[in-house]
Amino acid sequence: MKLHELKPNAGSRKKPTRKGQGPGSGLGKTAGRGQGGQNARSGGGVRPGFEGGQMPLSRRLPKRGFSNAPFKKEVISVNIESLNKFDNGAEVTPESLIENKIIKKVGDGVKVLGNGKLEKSLTVKANAFSKSAVEKIEAAGGKTEVI
Repeated sequence: MKLHELKPNAGSRKKPTRKGQGPGSGLGKTAGRGQGGQNARSGGGVRPGFEGGQMPLSRRLPKRGFSNAPFKKEVISVNIESLNKFDNGAEVTPESLIENKIIKKVGDGVKVLGNGKLEKSLTVKANAFSKSAVEKIEAAGGKTEVI
């Protein structure tokens, strides 16, 4: 089989219905829109949720609850395998992580996670550390410091 011999499966490609193409098409004259009225007009119809003037469901139901979404903390996580970019004995801060394009922004803090292997001795300063990250950094001969 060659590229120019490819064809879609039989019945998988269907031509779109062309409305308003005369009486023989079955959708001529009013093109399936009926005999006038709001929905027969161009641009006609009502907005989503409109119930003909009746009080819409979204306004009839009581408003309850609280969303914490506007107040959530955005903590940026960094795995220790990405810290291998730094030189041996370097000091790793959130600002140096941005300079080396490991993270884009500090947000509400940086947390170092223990995924991967650290091959360099580093002094890491961050807002939080996981237990495994602290173990791996200290095993490599480095230090951790909570900002």
